[in-house]
Amino acid sequence: MPTQIHIAHDATQLIEDLAEILVRDAREAIQKRGVWIFALSGGSTPKALYNLLASPQWIGRIDWNNSVLLFGDDRAVGPDDENSNYKMASEAFGEFIASRIVRIEGEDSDPDEAAKRYEVRIREAGDRVDSNLLGLGPDGHTASLFPHSPQLNETERRVVATPVSTLKPFVRRITMTYPEINNSRKIYFLITGKDKADRVQEIVNGPCDVQNLPATGIEPTDGDLIWFLDVGAATQLSR
Repeated sequence: MPTQIHIAHDATQLIEDLAEILVRDAREAIQKRGVWIFALSGGSTPKALYNLLASPQWIGRIDWNNSVLLFGDDRAVGPDDENSNYKMASEAFGEFIASRIVRIEGEDSDPDEAAKRYEVRIREAGDRVDSNLLGLGPDGHTASLFPHSPQLNETERRVVATPVSTLKPFVRRITMTYPEINNSRKIYFLITGKDKADRVQEIVNGPCDVQNLPATGIEPTDGDLIWFLDVGAATQLSR
């Protein structure tokens, strides 16, 4: 299916629009399969989304008791570390929703073993992620799939550990791979800000160049890919 693009006039409206879509995804998944599997992303914009979903006006719109929250990636740090995606998401969601999160054990001294365990946890959750949330780094990376890194060539494993990141903080990470991400039923890039506009245009309108721009490797095998952009992030896109 061709890439779809959703543009909102500002970040607040963009997050509300995506929240509505996630409510719909959750309802459909639970009705059909009894569970909604949602893969989370790190970053300030997703944090605002999680805050909204956990707010009094929204929290009752999703059946959280029949939801499983995974992570697309996290840093190889402990759950209380300020660089932990789990710490950010659990604080944003609050205790009730955070209880549905399946955490990556980033504090393990062997990230490769932690990645193998998380792959098992994903398989236990279900055969496919229903809603996979992604961001976009300034170097074109998404999740923890970085330019010219060995995990870009993974074709079998669902989760792998990365080498030490070239971006701060300089630690190893644990990430879903292309086979896992692209197997998702719905994939949503959530991007705000004019500083991302050139990179968005390059990825959306340019050729697939996985080694230099890993986000171009996000191509659902049997699902939908939608870019959620505010006006700033969409500035360079041609009509």
